[in-house]
Amino acid sequence: MAVKQQRDAGPQRLQYSPSGDYPLDLEIFSVANLRRRIGMARLGTTHRYSFHVLVGITRGHCQQMVDFRPVPCESGTLLVLRPGQTHSFGPEEDWDGWMVLFRPEFLPPAPAVIEPNLLVALARLPEQLRLDEDELRTATAAIGQMREDAGIEAPPKEVHALLRHQLSALLLRLGLFHRRQAAQVGASASARDLQRFKNFRQLVEKNYPRWHQVAEYARHLGCAEKSLTRATLAAAGMTAKAFIAARINLEAKRLLAHTELSVTRIAETLGFDEATNFIKFFKRDTGCTPAAFRRLQGAA
Repeated sequence: MAVKQQRDAGPQRLQYSPSGDYPLDLEIFSVANLRRRIGMARLGTTHRYSFHVLVGITRGHCQQMVDFRPVPCESGTLLVLRPGQTHSFGPEEDWDGWMVLFRPEFLPPAPAVIEPNLLVALARLPEQLRLDEDELRTATAAIGQMREDAGIEAPPKEVHALLRHQLSALLLRLGLFHRRQAAQVGASASARDLQRFKNFRQLVEKNYPRWHQVAEYARHLGCAEKSLTRATLAAAGMTAKAFIAARINLEAKRLLAHTELSVTRIAETLGFDEATNFIKFFKRDTGCTPAAFRRLQGAA
């Protein structure tokens, strides 16, 4: 497997570290191949990635775990996993698919020649996408071509350029599939609400350790709290308050599972004045205390 494991408290952290003399920042292989190479025990282990991963299921059914929640998968399911997320393939064996791994450094740091660039295309994809037979066939063919081209005997810089354009085309195509599906279903949110939620989500990602109240985000966005809550309900199916709480709790779970930081230190990191307030906040969402959650992760 083109990754290197680092033991931490809880799930294993994986760094992108290709075996042998493989020179590229992107690698593609089938799940069946990975299963043969590392075995089911390691495949079912929970990992925290330091790189981007695309997982496409091409056959069978399974239930994978992403950031501590179960995700049912079947043929046509595409998972878009980002650095920092936790993931487990689950115990099922009767399924197959492909994986694309690439380091954050593989993405261009500045706008590319083609627009929208890789960073934009990747950011627009949902964590889980359902592809129909034709879409899955198209995506699988593109992946196959990339895998073949990764073996071209040429300077790594030139192969990287080729693969970067191919990955960009794949991500853009997946984005088109996603938007077409959304249009067919019919979006319940207006264009203004969708843009407002997008801006809100970006703000939450940057400021959740400091801003815990909807009012702080609404003030920064120049809108009323009710307007922000309406937009979040339409786009995400939850209130703005619940969206903020979910992001804080997700980070708390990651820190509890992957680090040995004390509960008090985690509370401080997430902007709580008192550890007792953090414990009440966490228990309200998960149904257990931070210490109990950490013990459960260690026993998994």
